[in-house]
Amino acid sequence: MTTVQPAEILLDETDFVILACLQSDATMTNVELAKKIGFSPSACLSRTRRLRETGVIRSYAAILDEEKVGLEVVTYVFVCLSPHDRTTTEAFLARIREIPSITECHNISGVHDYLLKIVAPSMHAYRDFVIDTLIEVPGVGEVESSVVLSTEKQSFQLPLAESKLWKSRS
Repeated sequence: MTTVQPAEILLDETDFVILACLQSDATMTNVELAKKIGFSPSACLSRTRRLRETGVIRSYAAILDEEKVGLEVVTYVFVCLSPHDRTTTEAFLARIREIPSITECHNISGVHDYLLKIVAPSMHAYRDFVIDTLIEVPGVGEVESSVVLSTEKQSFQLPLAESKLWKSRS
């Protein structure tokens, strides 16, 4: 699938309504979505298909409760690379993408280079993961972990009304 660059994507109010509906319930059928937005099912499908093809909708997913599926330890790990060069960075990213326990990887500004989200079934398993896997990743020079004690808010819904692409409703 070819992804269109953001500057090329023109979103109107209907697109934002579709996105808001799908963010709150991605399992709704096209017919249900069409009724909510006041479009025919074929017009609604065409809109959602365009949003998918342009990459605005990246994917649909079931969001699982880590603890209920036996992955009770969630950590955020700051990583500093060494040395700082393109070859090291590319090798690091290639390996990180292969490791299922790393569910997120963000290149960040500041003292650290990357922020990883890692899930594990126990602290013992997490410790073994750091020793046996993470520090063996090419380019990992320094690792600093923060263990999640409890999650007070977790949302995967973007605040669409704050988007610079949001069209005025008036």
